[in-house]
Amino acid sequence: MGSSAAQTRPFVSVVITVKNEGRHLRRLLESLLAQEEPYEVVVVDALSTDATFAIAGEFAARYPERFHAFQRFGSRGIGRNAGVGASKGEFVAFIDGDCFADSAWLHALREGFATSDIVAGTTVAVGSPQYGALDRVELFRRGSDVTYPSCNLGYRRARFDELRGFDPRFITAEDIDLNLRAVQHGARIFHHPGALVYHAMRPNLIRFLYQAFWNGYGRKQLTEKHGTLWGSYRVRRLVETQRTVIAWARLVAALAGYLTRVFTGAGRRLSPVPAKSALPEGEPASTGATAAERAGARGPGS
Repeated sequence: MGSSAAQTRPFVSVVITVKNEGRHLRRLLESLLAQEEPYEVVVVDALSTDATFAIAGEFAARYPERFHAFQRFGSRGIGRNAGVGASKGEFVAFIDGDCFADSAWLHALREGFATSDIVAGTTVAVGSPQYGALDRVELFRRGSDVTYPSCNLGYRRARFDELRGFDPRFITAEDIDLNLRAVQHGARIFHHPGALVYHAMRPNLIRFLYQAFWNGYGRKQLTEKHGTLWGSYRVRRLVETQRTVIAWARLVAALAGYLTRVFTGAGRRLSPVPAKSALPEGEPASTGATAAERAGARGPGS
């Protein structure tokens, strides 16, 4: 009976892009073993120097019909596009290497897909409470919050392909860019609170502020591609939610990243990419990143 029910459910491909996540990856992959069928897991490793790829290969060897792993250097956008290209699901679900999923995660995403082509779940921070208690810096477009992160995000494959996937030029905020383009093309992002993912917070203040810096950098890349977005922020809410020293430190670090892109990005501004030539078939575009950007390209998420 269970097998018959599984045959009627849409197939979901879980795509993970990782670099040096050996400390977390086993917990993530074990959490995916408990998901509702049918599904597959595609792990794309950006040439890790720790045990990340060995762990992914171990799961691929033990469960060859379920797990697949290969290596591809580049930004998260490049890795995720490559993972989707190697997948076969009607839907794709994204999760990060420093996360793990609730056992009902894919079940909840499937419920959401009955309502919308794009489903965002609830991401719960685990680890340092002073970092995890901070709210996302939300960005709204056409009434939708487009900052739902790709550590807990699902797309109908046809919609993802129509948008030509992630823009690989982004250092961070590639998920916000994808969501923005989806909303601009008339899609609706449905939030399913039951699609739970647990995200490990950065272990110390330096790593946390490093994450904030690159997030700010990515927000400036967004304005280069999409024009000014400040009118889409709820500025009053942004100010009201900065209630602690840690919150203000994050905001300052993000502003530093934003201004770094302003003053160092001349000649590398992101212009809108024509829909028909955004991402050549089979080969994502070069990031064109500087050495400093490449150092942050596999860094913190949005």
